[in-house]
Amino acid sequence: MQVNHHLKQIFKEMHSKIVRDVNPDPVIDALLSKSIINQDDYDVLRQTQGSRNRCREILSLLQRSSHPGAFIELRRALGMLWYPWIVCEIDGLFRNRIRSTQAKELQRSYSTDGKFHYKLSFM
Repeated sequence: MQVNHHLKQIFKEMHSKIVRDVNPDPVIDALLSKSIINQDDYDVLRQTQGSRNRCREILSLLQRSSHPGAFIELRRALGMLWYPWIVCEIDGLFRNRIRSTQAKELQRSYSTDGKFHYKLSFM
């Protein structure tokens, strides 16, 4: 599964914490500079009253976004903007998701008779 997809789900789970703890203005600037949001989105976000409401709007906008790296860039922006405790939590949740996904894939690799079936793929 794609990294951005996992991060999208993690940010959805962490919505309340991000709304409560993050100053959205530098995040909005970072997302604009990376072309994750466009100028119209930026203008609307900057006019939204209250930092918590701006955080909600950013997260909502990104959840609807089809940009393939939107949540990767959001995580990167938080890391560069002095939110190490949030990035640490995101990374921990990400590692847990990957381990869980790998365990499910490994479990599917076993047949009902207990024999391991190798999966080969060629590029």
